[in-house]
Amino acid sequence: MRIWSKDMNYAQAKIRAEIMKALAHPVRVLIVSALMDGDRCVCELNELAAIDQSNISRHLAVLKRAGIIADRRAGMRVFYHLSTPCILKAFECAATIVRADMQRRKKSMQAG
Repeated sequence: MRIWSKDMNYAQAKIRAEIMKALAHPVRVLIVSALMDGDRCVCELNELAAIDQSNISRHLAVLKRAGIIADRRAGMRVFYHLSTPCILKAFECAATIVRADMQRRKKSMQAG
């Protein structure tokens, strides 16, 4: 089954847009990036950005609702992990887009 298709309907497009929106914040990008190397507890994730515990929890909830991350409890601690590591392909794609854009700008500046 192909996930991305030119024959996608509106409902399918909306679901995909919700996933993309879940990644549309720098703190959430930092969280996903931090989880590349494995499970992290909330206390570790809280150190990623200069925001308070309630804000990091809100960002974690957005990612969890989108199905990007999942959590598990170990005693008093809550650990998060990527439930869909394939999301890292989107990060690789974004990096490729940035590199290509930088190349275009560089060529444009050299030509002008």
